[in-house]
Amino acid sequence: MSLTCMIIDDEPNAVNLLEVLVKQTTDWNLATICYNALEALAYLKENRVDFVFLDINMPMLNGMELAGLLPPGVKIVFTTAYSEHAAESYSYQTIDYLLKPITLKRFLSAIQKIEFYFDKSEPAKAPENGMLQDEYFFVKSGKTLSKIRLEDILYFEGEKEYVRLATANEQLLVYKRLKEVESQLKLPFVRVHNSYIVNIKQVDKIQDNHLYLGDKQIPISDKFRDHFMALIKLRTF
Repeated sequence: MSLTCMIIDDEPNAVNLLEVLVKQTTDWNLATICYNALEALAYLKENRVDFVFLDINMPMLNGMELAGLLPPGVKIVFTTAYSEHAAESYSYQTIDYLLKPITLKRFLSAIQKIEFYFDKSEPAKAPENGMLQDEYFFVKSGKTLSKIRLEDILYFEGEKEYVRLATANEQLLVYKRLKEVESQLKLPFVRVHNSYIVNIKQVDKIQDNHLYLGDKQIPISDKFRDHFMALIKLRTF
């Protein structure tokens, strides 16, 4: 997805790491790097970006103060070494909150959240070596190849050496492990439990650590809850 971002941070090492992560793992346009809030505000008067990577502990104006001065529509990914600001950060136009030092794994998770937020309803595609290359694919179950539309999938359920693929009209048992299936999927498919991957677009409601797809109730485990709920928050009014 083509997005334009900028980095606002007074720590050169943190800036260098973010710049490398953005350039090596995304096709985003990194418009500029600003080392203080005043420089950032001056740039944003003349230029548009989709979102900013914003440090909190900066001189003159800190990140929280700057967040309230950003132009309307500019979203924020906070980057900080201090976890205590997390709750306050979501009173602004925040997509994610990254704790330093930022790991590759955590940054890849942030990419998903950011692109999900800016999703323009483009067809979901998998990596080039994935099975989901288009809006549909064929699933081998026993001796049958069944055509399945990506948007029709409700969830995948792991059953030892097999995965149960469920749509509203049928369930297919596929000889694959859930981990293998997960590696070939992108949003809107999200792991919510050791045994389940769900299609967020098919979720009807969430209640008491469970989600519901029609009559199907699926547990949300502690291990995956924060990531899942962060994605849901992006679409919550």
